[in-house]
Formats: sequence, structure tokens, C-alpha cells
Amino acid sequence: MKKRMRWAILGTGKIAKRFAAALNNIPGHAQLLAVGSRNRKTADEFADTYNIKKRYEGYENVISDPEIDIVYIGTPGVFHLRDAAMCLEGSKHVLCEKVLTINAKEAKSLIELARARRLFLMEAMWTRFFPIHVRIRELLAENIIGDLRGLIANFTTTAPADPENRFYDVKLGGGVLLDLGSYGISWAYKLFGPPEEVTGLPSFGETGADYQSAYVLRHGGGQITTVTASMIAHDVKEAVLFGSKGKIVVHDPWYKPHTMTIYTDGTGPRLIEMPLGKYNGYEYEALAVMDCIRDGKTECPVMPLDESLEIIKIIDKIRDQWGFKYPTEGRQLP
Repeated sequence: MKKRMRWAILGTGKIAKRFAAALNNIPGHAQLLAVGSRNRKTADEFADTYNIKKRYEGYENVISDPEIDIVYIGTPGVFHLRDAAMCLEGSKHVLCEKVLTINAKEAKSLIELARARRLFLMEAMWTRFFPIHVRIRELLAENIIGDLRGLIANFTTTAPADPENRFYDVKLGGGVLLDLGSYGISWAYKLFGPPEEVTGLPSFGETGADYQSAYVLRHGGGQITTVTASMIAHDVKEAVLFGSKGKIVVHDPWYKPHTMTIYTDGTGPRLIEMPLGKYNGYEYEALAVMDCIRDGKTECPVMPLDESLEIIKIIDKIRDQWGFKYPTEGRQLP
């Protein structure tokens, strides 16, 4: 029988709420035991909502709790280095919300720490664990659409019209490159490996964040990836993988999909449906992480740390082209 792992969550925002709900959907595998917040009131409210036994004011108290096996970091990306390093130093395994950190220098420091401590660390790129994406990898291995030529992945949405919202706040890592664009860049890396050439085009808004941006990646095999991200547009969340003999359309929303259509030469379209049921999608990555830890692994082969590092290097390169830095960059590992 599999060991039921005891989780804590740092942060009480929207992403933390979704992850808490997911853990409560898999009670035979996971126990959500604790939550930590900088504010006692929000910790209490979060704990009451998700039936969490322990609620802490301050992250340090979570980390010192000997009953916790693994911590999910749900704080803004600019704090991931601080919060994940604190957990690793406290001998806790870590699942850190994407992006792992806001730049490659921070990611490298965090990865080195996890490896030195021999603890599990993974960037929570949940998309890779959805059944549809697992099936896509299997179909591509079977050359279902022939030689894969490229990827088009769009992620546009309308963020709350509030300059104080973290999406707009560069001090919190705001902008669509880290929040939305990273999904498509990560998928492209998984499909094609490191790009030989990267070009990014930003459209900055009044807060200094990229409200819209697009990225073109040319890969070693000649494949082309185009990713578009926006937080000021109508929802467009469909993706297309195109090959020499067909295409796979991953229907909206491609980053948390439950349907896709396969088109191949000589045959009509084939719809594949993989309903999520009661899941919200975060369960898949949580289950994979727990299996890795039970097996004694310190990394997940679906989202290895070296890939997280290379992906953030691509994002760094795009920002270098823009001459853009976050105000918090340049910190050292705590």
C-alpha cells in the first residue's frame, strides 16, 4: 500500500486554492496537513475552507513542523527562490509553482541546493501531466502525423483590470512572459529540445509589464514554434501540432485539456476525449510527484530540473532582447 504523504502549502492565493482542492480530491494518496501565510487571518480562512488541521502565520513555522513531508510553493514567482530554499534547508521536499524562479541564476542556485540536500524538487508545470498530453507524446512517438514540423500555442485571456493585481506588477514578476508564455515555451522544449534561435516581441503596458508578447523558436531539426500570450485580449487557448502527414489540434484550453482532434492524410478527423471528472487537473502532477518521492527519486523524469533550467534560460534570452529586468533580480540565495 502506498504511503499517504503529508503536504503543506505556502501561500493562500488563487493557485494555492486550486492545488488545495486537488489534494483534497485524492485523500487516499495525500493529506493536506498545513498551510502557511504571512497573515494569520488568511491562513485561518484558507484552512477552514479546505479542512486543514494546521494553520501557521509565517512560513518558517510550516517548515519546522516535523510532520510535513512535502511543501507546495504557491507564492508569486519572485519569492520562489526564498521560499523553496527555506523549505529545502528545512529538509522538506518541494513542488514549486512555475516558473521555478524568475531567472536562470536563481534556478541554478536552487537546483544545486536541492541536489546537495538530496531532496525532491520540481517545477510545477502541470500541463505535462494531463492525460491528453501524455497521449500526445505517445502518438508522436508513433509518428501519427509524420515528421513533426512545429507547434503553434496561443494563450490569451483578460486579466482583472487592476494595476495592483500581480499580473501587472513587475515587482511581483508580472507580465505574460513568465505567467502565460512559459507554458508554450516549456512545451516546445519538451517536443524539440533547446532552440537554436529565439526571438521575442513585447507590447509593454503602463505598469511596465509585458501585457502582450510573442515568441518564435527555431529548433535544431528545423521545427518552428510560435507562442502568443496576452492578458488584455479575448480568450484564445488552442494549440496545433503540425507534421508532414497531419496535425493534432488541442482544444481550448490546451494547457489543461480534455479534448483533441487528430487529422491525418487520407482519413477524417478523429476526436479524442479524456474527461477530467472530479479533478481540476493539479491532481496529476501531485500524484506523479508522490510516486517519485516514494520511489526514492529526487527529480521527476517528466519535468526534470535540467529542463527547467534550460527553459528559464530561454526566457532570460527573450528578456535580454527586450532589455527588461525585474526589480528584485540580483539577490543571493538566502
